[in-house]
Amino acid sequence: MGKGRLEAFSDGVIAIIITIMVLELKVPHGATPQDLEPILPVFLSYVLSFVNIGIYWNNHHHMLHSVNKINGTVLWANTHLLFWLSLFPFTTAWMGENHFSTWPLVAYGLVSTMAGIAYYILAQSLIVVNGKDSAIAKAFGKDRKGIVSVVLDLVGIGLALVVPVLGLCAYVLVAAMWLVPDRRIEKK
Repeated sequence: MGKGRLEAFSDGVIAIIITIMVLELKVPHGATPQDLEPILPVFLSYVLSFVNIGIYWNNHHHMLHSVNKINGTVLWANTHLLFWLSLFPFTTAWMGENHFSTWPLVAYGLVSTMAGIAYYILAQSLIVVNGKDSAIAKAFGKDRKGIVSVVLDLVGIGLALVVPVLGLCAYVLVAAMWLVPDRRIEKK
């Protein structure tokens, strides 16, 4: 089974996700910098989510280019990842509209955690199909960075329940960890 359709479908879904997020940005009523202040949380949550979706798109692209084969399990694992990514616009809007309050931050962290787990499942599915000696298997190794990301998202959820801004900081830290594309695949 070829991977071209999987790549095209995933790219299309991710493009729609980003489009939905940008449509949530409303133009302020007024022409002064002070008029931007009420929409600042919405804009900042958009920036965080745009970066996260961009990270997933970039690493998904590299991951798929490192493999030769896919199968039905990979298709479902990819769909699972896209499901969680598709929830980013909802949690992004909720978080921004409510100025980073507790429950929207918890929901954002849950979606981010589940997207990280789904990405891990997709990578493991690709490793199984392509073999333990494949480039992707060698590149991912034990995937410490992916595991640390999920743990930090879970910590962020816990922190959001106590001190919301600390939860947000944990989510920003996860994005910062992945801002530079995953070089493990390029090296292999």
